[in-house]
Amino acid sequence: MRSRVAGARRRDRHGRGLRGPLTPPQAPVSRTRAERFDDLVDDEVRRLVQRWGRELAGVEFAVGEVPDVGPPFDGPVPLGQTFPAVGRRPVRIVVFRRPVEARASGEAELSRLVRDLLVEEVADLLGLSPDSVDPSYDFPDD
Repeated sequence: MRSRVAGARRRDRHGRGLRGPLTPPQAPVSRTRAERFDDLVDDEVRRLVQRWGRELAGVEFAVGEVPDVGPPFDGPVPLGQTFPAVGRRPVRIVVFRRPVEARASGEAELSRLVRDLLVEEVADLLGLSPDSVDPSYDFPDD
């Protein structure tokens, strides 16, 4: 049995040293779900702005965690929302991360859902049909 000196730093029980991160911080796997979701939204916004840059010049895009719905709320939880311009604040399109993630069953569906949601919000804002905003828009299965 080894004796320990008071104040000596203990490494770990097998003496191999402290463990560091398994992946470098710049690797995609080390990003949080929220960060990956932000990146997904940024990619889709960039794609839409490439095509509709002039029309979307004054629009701000954001990601929120959950929508602010009151207690007597009954109905489907919104996945996104467009807020009108107020004063100096521009028109704002917000994608709500948690409801979108809860609705998607995998990464591919999450990507498609974010794309379609942003296309629908932009189409509504511009007064166009979603398929004219983005020809790859998937009509919902009703």
